[in-house]
Amino acid sequence: MAQNQCADSHKRCYMEAESKTINQFATRVRQMILQYQSVTKQNEDLCRQVAEQQQRIEKLEARLQQQRNDYESLKLARMVEITDGDMQAAQKRLAKLIRDVDKCITLINEKQV
Repeated sequence: MAQNQCADSHKRCYMEAESKTINQFATRVRQMILQYQSVTKQNEDLCRQVAEQQQRIEKLEARLQQQRNDYESLKLARMVEITDGDMQAAQKRLAKLIRDVDKCITLINEKQV
């Protein structure tokens, strides 16, 4: 009988240790789930922020390109301006502009091939 009591006591201790281990494991799993949910939310927030910043960058790049185009148009208008009736100089400037445009077209065509 003493052996049965000892075996029962040993079995009970073993089961209590197992139960404690299972409880610790369950607690850790719950903690990991909470951490996962928190990290997932942070990731979603960061992805949203990245998308917003990307849209802002695209708008700023479009605005910059428009400003560059406006500047180039102003430069071109200034170059084409005929002052003091200097028609020959204006024609030379226009010819140079046409050559520059032709070079650009050639470069674009070469890149597409």
